[in-house]
Amino acid sequence: MKRKLIILTDPGQDQAAAILMILGRPDAFEVLGLVATAGNIHLEHTLDNCLKLMELAGRPDIPVFAGCRQPLMRPLVIADHVHGPTGLDGPDLPKPAIRAQEKHGVDFIVDTIRAHPDAVTICSLSPLTNLAMALRKAPDIAGGIVEVVAMLGAYFEVGNITPSAEFNCYVDPEAADIVLRAGIRTTLLPLDVTHKMLSTPARLDAMRALGNRCGIATAEMLEFSQTFDLGKYGWEGAPLHGPCVPAFMLAPQIFSGRQVNVSVELAGRLTLGMTVADWWQITDLPRNTFWVRDGDAAAYYALLLEALGNLP
Repeated sequence: MKRKLIILTDPGQDQAAAILMILGRPDAFEVLGLVATAGNIHLEHTLDNCLKLMELAGRPDIPVFAGCRQPLMRPLVIADHVHGPTGLDGPDLPKPAIRAQEKHGVDFIVDTIRAHPDAVTICSLSPLTNLAMALRKAPDIAGGIVEVVAMLGAYFEVGNITPSAEFNCYVDPEAADIVLRAGIRTTLLPLDVTHKMLSTPARLDAMRALGNRCGIATAEMLEFSQTFDLGKYGWEGAPLHGPCVPAFMLAPQIFSGRQVNVSVELAGRLTLGMTVADWWQITDLPRNTFWVRDGDAAAYYALLLEALGNLP
């Protein structure tokens, strides 16, 4: 049965790859809409990038909504040093002809979950600001969400925006805290697993060799954003974070993890935004999250290539 998805996103090259992967598997996913989030870059760019991706993939029918312009309580931290001034530098994508919906993204989340109780999965590739706002506005929706599957957090691999925090959680730690405390079934794909999914030159060449515009554009996006990570880590390829979310939904058997308590640090001077995973069950706190720690990179990239190959 197809999963009905609301996608929370701030594209971002790796989020773009994740969205294209989802759109390339219409047998598995029904995308109800995208909510653009301030995160990797400011909202006007992430919204524009969502619209560009819908046109690139030949899916102008999927509605795109503007969400919140800033985190719940903190100034916005962006990552234009990685993703470029538009957030989606690399391919030359035309200015979109389609427009965003008038409805606010938070209202779309609330109305859609109420209209489809026990049927909607939240696919989060970004900070969790808009879902947290929806839960504040309409706490009843928590019981109607099938699952939250999110690229967020780090524990064994530590941080990528500070020494202790992963970017999506650090940008809006209060939002992550609200979601993790909401009693919703949650799976997190943290840096612990995404840092093992490296876009090696051979894997990027395989995307380009698909010959379709979506495969070529994805290769161009990732070739742009990899420059920062290759210099930072010195690995054979840059980690590809976002597509871990749809990959887990498509093939959970290629990943491994554990049901644990995950709490977000909200006050630490050195650890703000850290996701503290109680891996050894030291506390009696509720085991609120399935924490993915490892995965099969070859199988992951095979899934991504298959999906990209189904697109225009």
